[in-house]
Amino acid sequence: MEIIWNDRKRHLGLPLSFTKYSLSEDRLFRETGCFTIREEEILLYRISDISLTRSFIQRIFGVGTVCVQSSDKTCPHLDIINVRDPRAVKEIIFQNVEAAKEKRRMRATEILDDDDGEFLGDDDMSNDGCAAEA
Repeated sequence: MEIIWNDRKRHLGLPLSFTKYSLSEDRLFRETGCFTIREEEILLYRISDISLTRSFIQRIFGVGTVCVQSSDKTCPHLDIINVRDPRAVKEIIFQNVEAAKEKRRMRATEILDDDDGEFLGDDDMSNDGCAAEA
């Protein structure tokens, strides 16, 4: 297994933590603990959303938090906290998620319902991709 990216949770911009993050071509890993080590992993094709949060203090120290949402039963939400260059990390994860889905020939489809439970087709969508209001 080849590791594409790895980093540690940082405090004041320094990697002074027992929390490690890594990414392979098919999984995202988090390892926490010193004496008792806990490992969590998410299969990349199960990731449904990736977001980035950077507080004022995180921006000062050049770190951020990448939030990963998945359909994984044991770990539906994984925060990659205080990592260096978070925008690049988010992009690396996104590219590998797309590659993993393509490899498995998966196609993500979102079904939009209105309040009445009726499917909104392409004709009901406005130009910005949001459901048109009636």
